[in-house]
Amino acid sequence: MPLPEPQLPPSALLLAWYDRHRRTLPFRNMGLAAPDPYRVWLSEVMLQQTTVAAVGPRFDRFLARFPDVATLAAAPEAAVMEEWAGLGYYARARNLHACARAVVARGGFPRSAAALRELPGIGAYTAAAIAAIAFDEAVVPADGNVERVVARLIAEETPLPAAKPRLAAVAQGFMAEPAARARPGDFAQALFDLGATICTPKAPACALCPWRTEGGGPWRTEDGGPWRTEGGDPWRGGCLAQARGIQAELPRKTPKRARPLRHGAHFLLTDAAGQVLLRRRPPSGLLGGMLEIPGAAWRETPWTTAEALDHAPVPGLDWVRVPGLARHGFTHFELAMVLYAASVPRLDPPAGMEARPLAEAAAGLPTVMRKLLDLAAVPPG
Repeated sequence: MPLPEPQLPPSALLLAWYDRHRRTLPFRNMGLAAPDPYRVWLSEVMLQQTTVAAVGPRFDRFLARFPDVATLAAAPEAAVMEEWAGLGYYARARNLHACARAVVARGGFPRSAAALRELPGIGAYTAAAIAAIAFDEAVVPADGNVERVVARLIAEETPLPAAKPRLAAVAQGFMAEPAARARPGDFAQALFDLGATICTPKAPACALCPWRTEGGGPWRTEDGGPWRTEGGDPWRGGCLAQARGIQAELPRKTPKRARPLRHGAHFLLTDAAGQVLLRRRPPSGLLGGMLEIPGAAWRETPWTTAEALDHAPVPGLDWVRVPGLARHGFTHFELAMVLYAASVPRLDPPAGMEARPLAEAAAGLPTVMRKLLDLAAVPPG
């Protein structure tokens, strides 16, 4: 039996709050000009699995190097991967580059969510976000913030990810209202801001919510008066989770399985000029195309010194085990790495490897490899 359609709060009330309290973000248009689809797309890809605080400065730096989609498309993939270093989830960078080339080949970004989904690396959420923010399509992109807000509004207790289709469908229901439909980009960003600043994962600030109610009474404006419908009647309803006192418990999530532990052994070789030996990983797979400190394959059992030395990039050197372990968490497994260090007067890279100044190398290494430099107490330059 289908669930009844939930009563959604007025979109105009949230938009009024957003106009007063919107976050100032480096990638946000702020109403000064028409949104640039390139900047919208880039910010949305960067924000996947990465915090706003981490993305802000990296967004500006990336734009300085690749100011438009044509420049990005024309750049070597290695340059894009190195500029992405430290942001994690490196398949995003490969897809970003492939998507830029596809956009240039077709003469620009398509303007609908359905057409955007045909581009490399653009899924349902990203397509909806670009379509709403850049092209004013009446769609609601359902990210984690939006899912949390909607789950609490309707007291959806089905755990994520099973609840995702239901929450996305309910969120799209806001577009039945004239206010949201007239400003779909602003409404999407208002939902993002509400989830990020008030309807937070822990200890939501319900008293500050622009959709707050008092004792099950009418929705209230920021001035405390009742919000009225177009017909003049008070709009009654409320956040069902807040009414039941379970807002901090929603959305529920299916418990994650423990991630297996893998082990790695790597070799930090430097020379008197401050260069470090590096190699580039294969173009596909985990960390595909990224630079790395050479090492043995990651496996389920720890590496003994005798086993690890068989994989040293330059055999016969006085490799010294650095105390401690470097640890890193990937989506599907945890990694613990041992590090061996050696130095030579002058690096002569073996075939398939390269030498770079340490400061340059540190800037282009993924986070997992930078942790090896931290373990060796090597300054990043």
